[in-house]
Amino acid sequence: MKFFSYSKCGTCRKAKKFLDTYELSYKEIDITENPPSQSILKRAIKAKGMKKLFNTSGEQYKKLNIKDKIGSMTEFQAIELLSNNGRLVKRPIAVDGNRITVGFDEAEYQEIWS
Repeated sequence: MKFFSYSKCGTCRKAKKFLDTYELSYKEIDITENPPSQSILKRAIKAKGMKKLFNTSGEQYKKLNIKDKIGSMTEFQAIELLSNNGRLVKRPIAVDGNRITVGFDEAEYQEIWS
């Protein structure tokens, strides 16, 4: 499993604690330095929808005024933006061969990863 996270993110720390509690093996990747690939982002959009992939509480989201742009943004534009700026991506993203989660919801993690 690849686990895209940010060390200063409390939600990421909670998700990591969950994975560690269940002794799940993962490779942790700093989402700000190495954003998810376009293919992972496409899978995430298919699973969650485009709007759910943006870190709406983040500084970059507000600074770039994404809220006003997202309604007219194409999937291609969103993927291009997210794959080049990990600070815009909702985190954490956990992904393996056929499963993916975006953000941390304990019930969802229980269902998908445990």
